[in-house]
Amino acid sequence: MHFSNSLTAWYLQNKRDLPWRNTSDPYKIWLSEIMLQQTRVVQGLPYFLKFIERFQTVFDLANASEEEVLKLWQGLGYYSRARNLHATAKIIANNYDGNFPNNFKELLKLKGVGDYTAAAIASFSFNEVIPVVDGNVYRVLARYFDIETNIALPKAKKEFFELASELISRENPALFNQAIMEFGALQCVPQNPDCSKCVLNSSCLALQKKKVRQLPIKVKTLKITHRYLNYLVVEDEDQKTVVSKRDKKGIWHNLYEFPLIETDNEVVTEYIYEKINETLLIGNKIISITEINENKVLHKLSHQTLHIKFWKILVNGKIANGISYNELIKFPFPIVIYNFIEKHW
Repeated sequence: MHFSNSLTAWYLQNKRDLPWRNTSDPYKIWLSEIMLQQTRVVQGLPYFLKFIERFQTVFDLANASEEEVLKLWQGLGYYSRARNLHATAKIIANNYDGNFPNNFKELLKLKGVGDYTAAAIASFSFNEVIPVVDGNVYRVLARYFDIETNIALPKAKKEFFELASELISRENPALFNQAIMEFGALQCVPQNPDCSKCVLNSSCLALQKKKVRQLPIKVKTLKITHRYLNYLVVEDEDQKTVVSKRDKKGIWHNLYEFPLIETDNEVVTEYIYEKINETLLIGNKIISITEINENKVLHKLSHQTLHIKFWKILVNGKIANGISYNELIKFPFPIVIYNFIEKHW
């Protein structure tokens, strides 16, 4: 009881004024939760405001093109979230008459909605007594109760969910969930929390045992794949270029990119020239190939490191279906390509 009461009292005094907290509309709560998966609030907030302005209802989102959704999402990363968001909006609009399911179990059936998001919507919109367990909650509970379970293991999810289920308020589950998440985000932070100002410091086991820095325990072995992406920035006599949509599953699915040569390691100009001729990637006669050295990019994803180079390819004549800069910037691109276009075109 002390834990829950202290937590909610702290929250009411310290909570941030965020737009999705001033509503019980499941559409806005769903949108915010999807956007904030693996994304900090400060980064996700501008995107949320843009989406709500453009797509005021789930019907507006459902009726949009995927390219428009991806373009608005550009720069937020983990683009499968945007594709799932769009697909789910269509399901809600067409199969549910625009009304979100009002309970955890039914919400779980929606594309892109896992335990965490379903619990958040069920709790915040429909006041269902179900805990929301995210990274912040793991950290707060692990420290306060001195739990040494490796949170990277599947069993941790069940253990922390059951503990949070015992602690959650039956009268106001939404308030408890918001409180513990915000406490982890603002007070019980990953690095160097200020325990001297913590309302729970008198009963926190990790603080008593000097284990705050050690908890939560997360040991995860992840094999990182290195990929070398060579983008061919073709330019014809009209300063037009060519791009195409990534239709293969994997990173950046359905986003646009320049013609690509992927290699096992870094390559030199001669290799690029030979590969273009071998694959017939470019139909026009090549005038010159220049490596744009200052734009070597190291782009780290959760399971891949991308070594990206841009090569300027000047060609004779006009490219078939070439597009201008004004057309180019309308397409949704991975942010590393978009940044290149903005700097160099």
